[in-house]
Amino acid sequence: MKKVFRFKIELLDTKPLIWRRIEVPGNYSFWDLHVAIQDAMGWTDSHLHVFEVLDAKGDRVEIGIPDQGGSADFVASWSCKLSKYFKNPGNQYIYEYDFGDAWRHLILLEAVSSPESGMQYPRCLAGARNCPPEDCGGPYGFEDFLEAIADPKHEDHKDLLDWCGGHYDAVEFDPEAVKFDDPDDRREFLL
Repeated sequence: MKKVFRFKIELLDTKPLIWRRIEVPGNYSFWDLHVAIQDAMGWTDSHLHVFEVLDAKGDRVEIGIPDQGGSADFVASWSCKLSKYFKNPGNQYIYEYDFGDAWRHLILLEAVSSPESGMQYPRCLAGARNCPPEDCGGPYGFEDFLEAIADPKHEDHKDLLDWCGGHYDAVEFDPEAVKFDDPDDRREFLL
């Protein structure tokens, strides 16, 4: 590995902001980054995804899983290297997860550096706030969910707490607790 890419990932339309800072090998594909984002954010990778990037001519390119999500035009994420689109710090693109809930993330390349000796990549450096529960209805459903679980008198309070396993702490996040899966192992389930 010759380079390391440091990304800041912001989950859009959430207040306060939910974000992560991760470092990944510079030779990663978009599939590899997808898996790292899933693991760092706390998503379960049970829905489709797409990266929305711009090519050299400024045309929109969608990178994801071909023939899924209603678009056969998706470029296969495992066949496309990050370095094709993330060329310089400041480059930023959109990553959408779960087309129904429309969790949109801003992916910002903050830095390109040499790997630290003895360091394992990918790694999560920092972040704030817990990831929303899967299938809670996107950013607006998440707001409603938080409101309901915070108010014991809310008509949906008990049902939503039961649905999310009895407890949800919106503030809790520990970057050291993030465990990254092998992207190749995760991809085997698709093929």
